Amino acid sequence: MSLKYAVLAALLEGEASGYELSKVFDVSLANFWPATPQQLYRELERLARDGLIEARVVQQERRPNKRMFTLTEAGREDLGSFAVTPPRRPTAVRDELLVKIQAMDAGGPEAARALIEERMTWSRGKLDRYERLRDRLLDGRSEDEYLAVADRIGPYLTLMGGIAFEESVLGWCERALALLRRRAAVG
Repeated sequence: MSLKYAVLAALLEGEASGYELSKVFDVSLANFWPATPQQLYRELERLARDGLIEARVVQQERRPNKRMFTLTEAGREDLGSFAVTPPRRPTAVRDELLVKIQAMDAGGPEAARALIEERMTWSRGKLDRYERLRDRLLDGRSEDEYLAVADRIGPYLTLMGGIAFEESVLGWCERALALLRRRAAVG
């Protein structure tokens, strides 16, 4: 899959500037498809050139003019076709931390513990951001109430995937640290 479909999916929410889309990527899409602002702006240009999105310029007085992007009918159709096509292959985990842990016997358990603790801090922060986004989406409603009335549930379901992923990472970190402590007590 390319960044193309992540951008088109983000535009299902409605018209957005490149800056607004980069914030959407930071908050909600980064849990499964990260992109830098530069990658995002290049992709917006390609999508506009290909007729999958339209751009309009909004004149601003004290700021540079901004471009607002919307899906075209062709973009909606392309996204619809993509959404019903099975993924080519399951996602492969590519995580530098896991390579470092695999090699920890060459570097020592103290360094490994520190790296795992750092990942825990990072995952807790990300989980906190996801929980705040979940609270904003629900807006005081129960999950059942939200799912019954929301126009779109895809963003909520992917957010739940991000939450589950970070909870899984935290569980692994806790287990790995417990095993390292147990091994240190024996040795």
